[in-house]
Amino acid sequence: MAYEVLARKWRPQVFQDVVGQEHIIQTLINAIGTDRLAHAYLFSGARGVGKTSVARILAKALNCHDRVDGGNPCNKCTSCRDITDGSSVDVQEIDGASNRGIDEIRELRENIRYMPSTGRFRVYIIDEVHMLTLQAFNALLKTLEEPPPHVKFVFATTEPHKVPITILSRCQRFDFKRLSIGRLIEQLTKITSEEGIDIKKSGLSIIAREADGSMRDAESLLDQVVSYTGLKVEDKDINDILGIIDRDIIMETSGAMIDGSPDKCLEIVEKIYNYGYDIKEFYRGIMDQYRNLIVCLVAPQSDLLDMTDDSLRALEVQAKKAGIEKLQQSLNILINREEALRFTSHARLVLETIMIKICQLGELLSFKEITSKIDGLEKRLAAFPSSYNSIAPGAVAEGRTTWDAKDAEAKDPEEEIDLPQEDQWKKFMNYLTSKNTPMSNVLGEWKFKGLAENNIELIRGESGFSSVYLDDGDRMEKLTTYCREFFGRQMKIKIIGNVPASKIEQQTSVKKDETGQRKYDEMPRPVQDVLKIFNGEIKDGISPSRKETKSE
Repeated sequence: MAYEVLARKWRPQVFQDVVGQEHIIQTLINAIGTDRLAHAYLFSGARGVGKTSVARILAKALNCHDRVDGGNPCNKCTSCRDITDGSSVDVQEIDGASNRGIDEIRELRENIRYMPSTGRFRVYIIDEVHMLTLQAFNALLKTLEEPPPHVKFVFATTEPHKVPITILSRCQRFDFKRLSIGRLIEQLTKITSEEGIDIKKSGLSIIAREADGSMRDAESLLDQVVSYTGLKVEDKDINDILGIIDRDIIMETSGAMIDGSPDKCLEIVEKIYNYGYDIKEFYRGIMDQYRNLIVCLVAPQSDLLDMTDDSLRALEVQAKKAGIEKLQQSLNILINREEALRFTSHARLVLETIMIKICQLGELLSFKEITSKIDGLEKRLAAFPSSYNSIAPGAVAEGRTTWDAKDAEAKDPEEEIDLPQEDQWKKFMNYLTSKNTPMSNVLGEWKFKGLAENNIELIRGESGFSSVYLDDGDRMEKLTTYCREFFGRQMKIKIIGNVPASKIEQQTSVKKDETGQRKYDEMPRPVQDVLKIFNGEIKDGISPSRKETKSE
């Protein structure tokens, strides 16, 4: 008897044999049990997830004379056996890729008029239905909307977005999911146990990862490996026969990139090249590795990483060493340069360039870490008096006492002021300059009258802007805070004098010199105030009126 490959030998024959599509299976079983059957179904999903197998099981269940468990075919009656063997005249499987024209659809429309020969329904399974032409779809519309009662359609496709919306609206659509690595390993374990194949779980995990969610691909890869090794399979043999890059090499590569070792990275690329591995496949492996490193930090307790305990511990060590910021930056570089690697004729050169660039990233800090370091630096600088900046070279600076409410109550104001009041005020103005230069410039026009206990008496400035500067509540509050920080106790600012109306006048005319420069003395007083406060200076330029004249 001829050998039957595992993918065909283990094809599901009843609904319960289908792996990973429970939501679809239960819906179909309920529909069969209650006789609430649609006239057309559309099965969509990736390759090898069970679309055609479920379509065949559904066809058998619809025509089975002795259904079991409410909706499963018996697989013993003549109808079930004929459908399984592919010899049933009531169930026709049509390849949409080779029967995609309007003539084939016209022939199908002629044949559906005939009643089934042995079963209840004539079932048409059209695989890869998205390959039909637009004219063929249009010819099928009317038949699909109102088919004869004895006809059922089952469409299968891997690209449902290519199916016209007019077809989709006439079908019940079921989306098949990719199988998880855990479900694939579970099914492969069952197969190897029944077939007498000796293989470790780690080897099954390698095959499951390469299958990319497809049960048929996993079974085909297992068949290929067993053909090479026999019934005794080692992990190394799996990597050799399938051309899979060893995980240890990927781990070594990510470690070298995290450590910033470009020479080691180049050695690894040389090794990969000499072994004959695909450079682009190796690049995808690096991207998957960085994804796993980020997942290891972001969701360490989740089941998103399917690997052995030893591999997981090594991954955690690398992830913590790199940090989330460096890992994200590295992965962004890999993603952005993937297209360049894909279309280049010098894949090795591009790969080496990318790896060297990642090695040179150095240590990256998150925004939170940067702000934390800045806060720490500010606290350290706050321990020193800000008036240091204004002390002449060679002079000895005196420490400044920080303000504390309890200490302020116990101190005697007369003991606190050892220097004359004028000197105290000058020192305070130097401190204010380091904290708020505009405010210091404005108060420079004010006159210091005296300092009595916890009160500071100031006489308003003469200019219009300066005289009303501290009438603003926010500015007064800032000045009070600076006084408290400098004098070490709560101070109250007392302003003497009213704002004379004559001081707020503005000059309306401005003279110009020969070069067009506005002299400081000829400027309006408010402009002079602004220039003085912000240490501004007048630059030569073209006035708006001259610009308009010039443009005309």
